[in-house]
Amino acid sequence: MLSGRRLDLLDPSPFDIEIEDIAHGLARVARWNGQTLGDYPFTVAQHSVIVRHLCQKLEPDWPEKWLLAALLHDAPEYVIGDMISPFKTAIGLDYRSFEERLSIAIHMRFGLPSVLPKTVEKTIKQADRISAYFEAVRLAGFEAEEAKKFFGEPSNVEPVNVEPLPTPSAQQEFMDAFDMLVRDQK
Repeated sequence: MLSGRRLDLLDPSPFDIEIEDIAHGLARVARWNGQTLGDYPFTVAQHSVIVRHLCQKLEPDWPEKWLLAALLHDAPEYVIGDMISPFKTAIGLDYRSFEERLSIAIHMRFGLPSVLPKTVEKTIKQADRISAYFEAVRLAGFEAEEAKKFFGEPSNVEPVNVEPLPTPSAQQEFMDAFDMLVRDQK
């Protein structure tokens, strides 16, 4: 990693995970395999910030640790990239197991439970699907009806801004969201 950490991909240690590496990597991983409108790719870092924001709207009383979990929901992608769900399924359990080990190490590094409560997972997944709907319709060329089939129709949620940013801006946006969530814990 750019921080100088050496992350063992088969047995990741929380001690080898740095938020700067996560932000750097996620700001360089394109959602939708880069098949989006705009001068810049829409990144996993931007998507993660939106999911955190949506979780806060869906669950206004959530503690900061669950909002941090939302921000980090795709953090393993800083190492393994963003693969579409059907491809992950085709690869099988080995991929899911690898992704899960990395996610557990990331959670441990930032003081989150290795396995999130089901209610927290459910809300994060709901926010993830809402974000994907708006990304699909506004950036990836989906018609609204098509996006509804894949992601469901968002209800009781204001549309979110999904404008692609330059890499440094996406990275900074992610770091700002992280810093806001952990500043009181330092």
